[in-house]
Amino acid sequence: MFLFYAVAFTSWPTAHAQDSRTNQHSVSVRHPSSAPAMSGGTTIDAERERLYNELAEEFAAFNRLGNLVRRVSTLVKPSVIHIEAHKTEERGGTQESYDEAGSGVLLQFSNDEYWVLTNRHVVAGAKPNQILLRSSSGNEFYPEKVLADASTDVAVMKIEQPEIPAARLGDSSGVGIGDFVIAIGSPFGLSHSVTFGILSAKGRRDLSLGAQKIDLQDFFQTDAAINPGNSGGPLLNLLGEVIGLNTAIASSSGGSEGIGFAIPINMAMQVAEQLIQNGRLRRGYLGVTLDPNFSVADLATAGYGTISGALVKEVREGSPAAKARLRSGDIIVLFNGDTVDNDDHLVTQVGLTTVGDSIPMIILRDGKRYRTEVTLTDLM
Repeated sequence: MFLFYAVAFTSWPTAHAQDSRTNQHSVSVRHPSSAPAMSGGTTIDAERERLYNELAEEFAAFNRLGNLVRRVSTLVKPSVIHIEAHKTEERGGTQESYDEAGSGVLLQFSNDEYWVLTNRHVVAGAKPNQILLRSSSGNEFYPEKVLADASTDVAVMKIEQPEIPAARLGDSSGVGIGDFVIAIGSPFGLSHSVTFGILSAKGRRDLSLGAQKIDLQDFFQTDAAINPGNSGGPLLNLLGEVIGLNTAIASSSGGSEGIGFAIPINMAMQVAEQLIQNGRLRRGYLGVTLDPNFSVADLATAGYGTISGALVKEVREGSPAAKARLRSGDIIVLFNGDTVDNDDHLVTQVGLTTVGDSIPMIILRDGKRYRTEVTLTDLM
């Protein structure tokens, strides 16, 4: 499996008649519902009518879901932006130019500014005047400013107040596995395409996404078809709210195989707001080296049961971790009140924590639980 960015019955008894010319007799089998053999055709017609009516009732219930998907699509499509970025790269001593298509979603921030939220890899390497934005109505414009963060693959582009509506945000922390979701984007350049599916999993981390390394990962997984060109487009709930930012696909063919990944919108917005306020993500720094091979099984073997955590291999001198008196061999099981699943999870938790805040931690050391607090600094 390869990971790619997502840029470019009911049945009824049947009457049978047997006629044996050698035995000179026949046997008739009636439908269990009644009627003499002479009216068998009428009985079957009535049964079929009953089944069609039942089917119509079931379709009406199912069609309400279809109507809901149509309404969400109609409501949100005007807020989705088709992106074409003209890029130039040096390969083998020569410069090559190419266009890359992706998607974005228009959001209004608290300062009444309008920004298009998308993935960094969609626009990386292109200047604002090389990034063409197109609305569902066909209007074309260019961004005034582009800000991006490589560690999360989030980018925002400022635009003048547009003649298109901003999308509404949802709360990605309340999304559950099995929830219906809708993806809108520009797969293979086919702008404003809509696909439908469910949320397949949460908390996907440790994904290898091509040459670019994304340090802070906490992806949603969905079977809504996502293809190259969907990158940066919104993942929606059935209330028409943005709950994720479509980012990548797992595929051996380069196309959708029912495994797509999206950045939860709460995470994407936290990064976007810092980009707008500070020009960059102020990423939290703890100052430890973690053991990537440590697992829940190791904790169980050590007698800690089925809890999870991250094992500290090294504490850097003078770091926030050192000041919090962490040691090599400590197992961090809670960070800021949230369970630590593994090392990748802790890296993301720390990286997205506000710098300067005092954060409580629970660690395991020599079979005992200890509480400590750490004040993160800014990873420059």
